[in-house]
Amino acid sequence: MNREEIMNILPHRDRMLLLDDVEDQDGTAVGHYTVRGDEFFLEGHFPGHPIVPGVILCEILAQSACVLMGDAVSEGKLPVYTGLNNVRFRSSVKPGDTVETRCHITRAKHPFYFAEGSVTVDGRLCVSADFSFAVTGV
Repeated sequence: MNREEIMNILPHRDRMLLLDDVEDQDGTAVGHYTVRGDEFFLEGHFPGHPIVPGVILCEILAQSACVLMGDAVSEGKLPVYTGLNNVRFRSSVKPGDTVETRCHITRAKHPFYFAEGSVTVDGRLCVSADFSFAVTGV
């Protein structure tokens, strides 16, 4: 899926849509985002040494997972984080890096979805986490 197709599933727009592409590979969402260097979240984090904040990396991971919930996230529905567990930040992400996310749903009891995933850059593990969502009405 490209950005236009992703916007059919996710409500995120403009600077908060943090995926360039994503696909469902047999139940595993694999997404990509290239950090350009001009993103709002790099302003001041840190001057002269920009690093993508961990919370943004978690958001990229969550957006990837939502692709697996495409049917549940329909018109008038909104996926929201309900939890982040066992989050580990292993390596920093900088401008010019292309992150790859890999995540899958471990269990679902609508409206709750539980997932685990990772963020890597060139095979280097940057973030791993367990997380959950609730699909709510808007």
